[in-house]
Amino acid sequence: MKVSHRFYEFLTEDSDSRICKSIPDSDCTNVPRNFSLNVLNGSLTKLAEAIISPNLTLAWILTFLNAPVFLIGSLVPAKDIGSLLPQLIVSGKIRQFKVRKYFWTTAAIIQSICMFLGGIVVFYYHDSTLASYSILALIFLFSIASGVGSVSFKDVVGKTIPKGERGQMLSYRSTFGGILALIAGLFISFFVKENASAEIYATLFISAGILWFLAAIVFYGISEEKGATKGGRSPINEIKEGLKFIKSDDNYRNFLFTRALLMAIPLLQPFYVVLANQLTGNSFASLGYLIVVTSIAQIISSPLWGKIADKSSLKLLQIASGIALIGIAYAIIIYLQNPSQISISFILPLFFVNAIAYAGARLSRKTYLVDYAPDKDRPTYVAMASTFIGLFTIITASFGLITDYFGLLYQFIFFAILLIVCIAFSLKLKDIQNEN
Repeated sequence: MKVSHRFYEFLTEDSDSRICKSIPDSDCTNVPRNFSLNVLNGSLTKLAEAIISPNLTLAWILTFLNAPVFLIGSLVPAKDIGSLLPQLIVSGKIRQFKVRKYFWTTAAIIQSICMFLGGIVVFYYHDSTLASYSILALIFLFSIASGVGSVSFKDVVGKTIPKGERGQMLSYRSTFGGILALIAGLFISFFVKENASAEIYATLFISAGILWFLAAIVFYGISEEKGATKGGRSPINEIKEGLKFIKSDDNYRNFLFTRALLMAIPLLQPFYVVLANQLTGNSFASLGYLIVVTSIAQIISSPLWGKIADKSSLKLLQIASGIALIGIAYAIIIYLQNPSQISISFILPLFFVNAIAYAGARLSRKTYLVDYAPDKDRPTYVAMASTFIGLFTIITASFGLITDYFGLLYQFIFFAILLIVCIAFSLKLKDIQNEN
């Protein structure tokens, strides 16, 4: 028996890999291989995202570069705008190709190049005021490539992984990536003795670039049968078709509003980084501790989230929002304490809780959309959702001004309100996995 088959059976506890649902029979025998390669690919990308993540490490690096708070708060919106808005344009083009994994592979190579360039900027131009803006521009380009890859990824998953196993596959990507990130965080915390420097931060960028390149190679190895190319549309027609779905599909429309409000969870973390930096200073060891706790949270929660997502991705979305609200309450408590009495040990639970919430939110929205969207229109559903969120993200880029004008306390209260409204909207959604 092949290693991929054994690995697949170990993870899914499924000894009959021929039981395939919702994918073509021709792809059925390739499920163990595709499942295993997908997990390996995700492990590499999740590690790369942990090393250079806009909502944690990159926010920390920008504080080292003395970037203004509004720019730090713009990291997540810049990433989302770049990745979400172009998707509707490319989804119609992707549909014209019988094999779509090449889009993700190419996108990953471009992301790798962006990381290498980021390392060069930090190493050579860290004293320049333009360094922070250059990195923001690279993240925007990185995210455009990510958007192209996202449409391709969801479609490839829909074609090659049976419904009922997609949540598990996505969760194992997060789990193993979290384990690798945990090891990296421990290394930073206990073995890198140097103070924070441009050289160290540049090394993080270069390491992430290598990981993205390896991930591209792994995804290229996925066995994807040729799919239908009918229904390919121009961007204008794709927009018209997407708007038609929004108008006619009430559940899809409610999902879009819920998904938009769910963005409060990733948007929170850069402001948590600002809080941690104010209380602990720009210590490289502190960054390592934050990577460690977020990785542990991902490792612990992802397997459970995966099983819950396959049973009810809607319930997972609601649970994640509730956990994030608990995190906000804790952040407000920390903020109101005397700064001299706060150490890094008080900050770590905040990042732990938010990481658990983010892992659940991310998995729930992906699983819900892939399972809900009709097979033949999945690229348009995914791309239209991404474009809608991208437009909403343009607005979120201004959220950081709340901190500039009113302070972090009101920033946290604002995000808490968004999450409460998110839960209210989610009550209107169909629980698609439990429909008769």
